[in-house]
Amino acid sequence: MAFHPALPRGRGARSNATGRYETDKREAFDDGWLPDDDEPKQIETLLSPERAKTILTRNDSPDIGFDRSINPYRGCEHGCTYCYARPAHAYMGLSPGLDFESKLFFKPEAAALLEKELSKPGYKCEKVHIGGNTDPYQPIERKLGITRQVLEVLDRYNHPLSVITKSALIVRDVDILARMAERKLAGAYVSITTLDRKLARAMEPRAATPEKRLEAVKRLADAGVPVGVGFAPAIPGLNDHEMESVLERAAEAGATRAMFVTLRLPLEIKDLFREWLEDARPDRAARVMSLIRQTRGGRDYDAQWGTRMKGTGPVAELLAKRFALACKRYGLNRERTIEVDTSQFRVPPKAGDQMSLFG
Repeated sequence: MAFHPALPRGRGARSNATGRYETDKREAFDDGWLPDDDEPKQIETLLSPERAKTILTRNDSPDIGFDRSINPYRGCEHGCTYCYARPAHAYMGLSPGLDFESKLFFKPEAAALLEKELSKPGYKCEKVHIGGNTDPYQPIERKLGITRQVLEVLDRYNHPLSVITKSALIVRDVDILARMAERKLAGAYVSITTLDRKLARAMEPRAATPEKRLEAVKRLADAGVPVGVGFAPAIPGLNDHEMESVLERAAEAGATRAMFVTLRLPLEIKDLFREWLEDARPDRAARVMSLIRQTRGGRDYDAQWGTRMKGTGPVAELLAKRFALACKRYGLNRERTIEVDTSQFRVPPKAGDQMSLFG
């Protein structure tokens, strides 16, 4: 395990190893000169604008239910130890560890870029997913409001969307989401990994508490927004025993759909998660890693299409059976997807076009 002289307060990763594309590798180590009373330091969050050329990210993955997404931010201040987006920070010359949650990039031109892309000749309207990589409602959104600006563009041109978050900040935008849901243009998912506040604080240090997320589910549902719960990731031996209780509480709050993803540990995440696990839950670290490998053919991770989201083997099969039974018991997934209407989309006018006098 990498040495960390003093764990930073309020952060998830325990280290900050150099990204995989860097020539020079740097890692903290104990040279014997640290004082015994060395106190944990607080790491500041640094924000940098990213001058993106496009805002719609396309994918052709056969096991993802959307072909385009919008991510207003790179990196995520929530600091979830298991986040599958962490390795992408290496493309920025930064560490998927502490850098990922403290050196963040925002896209100030996101709304303008989106309007431009929607007006391109031949653009075909399909549901766009907001938050497919990093959380669109992480703490910096409260100040920057980029996600809300994106929602305003989609609302203006009747473009359907789905959004996923583990932040209660989504209720700020319930006015837009409810208005769009009434026209069958919007649906939302709230990720709830545990009801144990202590575990949530350790795994997801800057995300909303479980109760706040359940309250967000209720607020969205009460406003008429189709809302689901994401039990993601399911971590065998750590939080999987809570699957049924999370689904039950979410259904009581108004969720009508649910999904789960078995923990994925690609690239740097396997070392970062193991490091966190050995520090935060040393009594069960070996058992948890053993169960994870049992869902991945004896490895830390298997990236095979079609099985990477759920895993394989008896442990993964049991998770899937429990999930199906719980959904049936609590009335979830009677309709598999949140249906949206693409026929209402209006192409944004290009610069110089005359706006209709009659709306």
